[in-house]
Amino acid sequence: MTSSIGPILERAVSGARISPREAYALLRSPDWTSIVAAGHQRRLRLHDPSVVSYTAYRVINYTNFCDVDCSFCSFKDEIESDRGYTLTLDEIAAKTEEALALGVDHIFIQGGVNPKLPLSYYTDALRMLSGKYRVHVRGFSPVELLRLARKEGMPLPELLSILKDAGLGSVPGAGAEVLTDRMRQILSPKKLSGEDWCHVMGECHKMGLPGSSNIVFGSVETEEDVCEHLTLIRDQQDRTGGFLAFIPWTFQPQTKKFTVRHVRGWEYLRLIAVSRLFLDNIPNIEVSVLGMGKDLGELALNAGANDINSIVIEENVLRSSGLKTLGAAVKFIKEAGFTPARRTLGYEFGKYPEAAA
Repeated sequence: MTSSIGPILERAVSGARISPREAYALLRSPDWTSIVAAGHQRRLRLHDPSVVSYTAYRVINYTNFCDVDCSFCSFKDEIESDRGYTLTLDEIAAKTEEALALGVDHIFIQGGVNPKLPLSYYTDALRMLSGKYRVHVRGFSPVELLRLARKEGMPLPELLSILKDAGLGSVPGAGAEVLTDRMRQILSPKKLSGEDWCHVMGECHKMGLPGSSNIVFGSVETEEDVCEHLTLIRDQQDRTGGFLAFIPWTFQPQTKKFTVRHVRGWEYLRLIAVSRLFLDNIPNIEVSVLGMGKDLGELALNAGANDINSIVIEENVLRSSGLKTLGAAVKFIKEAGFTPARRTLGYEFGKYPEAAA
C-alpha cells in the first residue's frame, strides 16, 4: 500500500468519513488493489459477509418519443417521427402479465420525455399496475418528473403526491450520468443540471419515494468530475436520506457523435471500492451485471459491492450482458461464493424464497 493513501483507507474502513479531497486522491491512485481490498473490508463490516442480495424487475419503456437529445442515446425518436411509439395501457398490461408469469412482481416504468402525454396517461398506468396487478412500481427519471410538473402547471410536490396516490412506489436514479456542469453540457444540455437533479430526488425522498442513485462513466469525464458527482450524491443523502443504493456502470457505444473510451476492469473495481468508502451514508453498493458483465460483476462482489442489479427483463436502452432468469442470478451468486438473498426494490427481505431454481 502506498503511504499517501494508507491513512485514508484505514480511516474509511473504520467508518470515519473521508473528504472529497481524499476521495480524489483514491481516484487518482494507481494502488487500486489496496483500495479494492479496503472497499471489501468495509463491506464485510456493514453486511453479512456470506450474503449477496438480488432482485428482479421488468423494464417497461412506455415511449421513445423524446425532445431532450442526449448525445449518447440511440433509443429516442423525434416527437413528430412516424417511427416512434407510445405504449397503450393494454400493451403495458400485457408486458406486466408476462413478468408475473416469470415470477417477477416489480415493474420499472420509464421512457423518453414526451410532452404530448397528459398526466392521466401516467396515473391510469400506475393505478392499473398497482391496483389490478398489485406490483411495486418504480418509475420516472427526475427530468421526466420535472417536465411533467411544469407542463401540468403544478408544483413538483403536488405532482409527486398525485403519482404516489396512483401507485408510484419508488424512483430510480436515472438520468444522472455525471452530474457536473461541465459534463452536463457535453452529455445532455437540455437535461437537468446536477443541482436540479438532486433537488428532484430530494423532493421524491421527502414524499416517501426512495430509490437508487448511480454514475455512468467511461467518456471524457475526469477524476474531478467523478469526485464532484459522488460529493453531490453524498450531500443530497445527508439532506433527505432516500438513496437505498448506488450503482456505477459504464457508457456503451450507441451513437457516432459520443465518445466512449475503454474502461479497464481495475478502474471499475476501484470506483466500486471508492463508492463504498466515500458514500458512508448509502447502505448498498450494487453491481450492474447488465452493464458490466458476469466476470467483472463477480470481482466487484469482492471490491465493496453487496448486491447485483439483476434480473432486468426487456431493457431497450442498454445492450444486455446480464442475467436473464431468477435461476441464473442464484447460480451466479453461488458460483461467486456467496449465499443469494432475494429482495424487493425497497431492500425488503423475506417476501421470496431464499433461492429460485
